[in-house]
Amino acid sequence: MKTNFSILFYMKKQKNYSSGDSPIYLRITVEGNRVEITTGQGCKPESWNPKTGTINWN
Repeated sequence: MKTNFSILFYMKKQKNYSSGDSPIYLRITVEGNRVEITTGQGCKPESWNPKTGTINWN
């Protein structure tokens, strides 16, 4: 039996962002059922690469 799943890291930008870190979330999808959890980590939005789901450390 084959099970389809995907994993995505994304940043949830806060509306009241004022130069602090935004939280990074993990979305796990299994057979169309989605669960989102926080990683407990954050970074500045300008350091986040949404295409790769990673932080640019440069």
